Amino acid sequence: MHAMTNASSLTYPRIVLKLSGESLGNPREGGVVAEALERIATEITQAAATGVEIVIVCGGGNIVRGAALARAGLVERAPADHMGMLGTVINAIALREALRASGARATLFSAVGIDGIAPRFDRESALAAIARGEIVITPGGVGSPFFTTDSGAVLRAVELGCDAVFKATKVDGVYSADPTTDKTATRYDRLSLDEAVEKRLGVMDASALAMAREHDLPIVVFEFGPEGNIARTVREPSIGTLVTPA
Repeated sequence: MHAMTNASSLTYPRIVLKLSGESLGNPREGGVVAEALERIATEITQAAATGVEIVIVCGGGNIVRGAALARAGLVERAPADHMGMLGTVINAIALREALRASGARATLFSAVGIDGIAPRFDRESALAAIARGEIVITPGGVGSPFFTTDSGAVLRAVELGCDAVFKATKVDGVYSADPTTDKTATRYDRLSLDEAVEKRLGVMDASALAMAREHDLPIVVFEFGPEGNIARTVREPSIGTLVTPA
């Protein structure tokens, strides 16, 4: 583990780290893959050693994509979203155990409480865990269907007094188009939440961006792939794209 950095020296001392479900797997396999899980847990533990307080919100796309099932007409949207919410709980349990194995202190509070498996989220308990120096994982989205985990990330950031949301992606920031398919795509170093909405840049869904704008919450979009990049971006948010309220 790296030497502890004074949290007061960080631009954003308390953050929500938004991870995709795919960060716990690989392109060839669904579910949770041990190698990927160990790697992401090590990266998060290194980031926590900078002194930053971390709340994790993870997607569930590696387990099930409820929206895709709903679009196919196989399952109605509400139960499809319930399936996705449960997928995030599976990921949260895996992350908690992997973080503990890596030497970090971690706990989870789920918007979808499951007795004996995932205690229900409540703000006071989560804040107390943060104060004890624990990494807090908050699966289950907002606890209701029709909202994405992006909205869950912004909601938890606002509730828990976080200074920013750090969204980990496959590319090194926000682009004018998908850089994997459009060679003319240009990267933004910085943009406003209004620009992100107007230009439909896919930073987060519109509901999440609206909530971030209402509560003056910055979003840092960065690439989690390079080794050590979570901790590096915590120390230097300018590595990613900064999406600001104004």
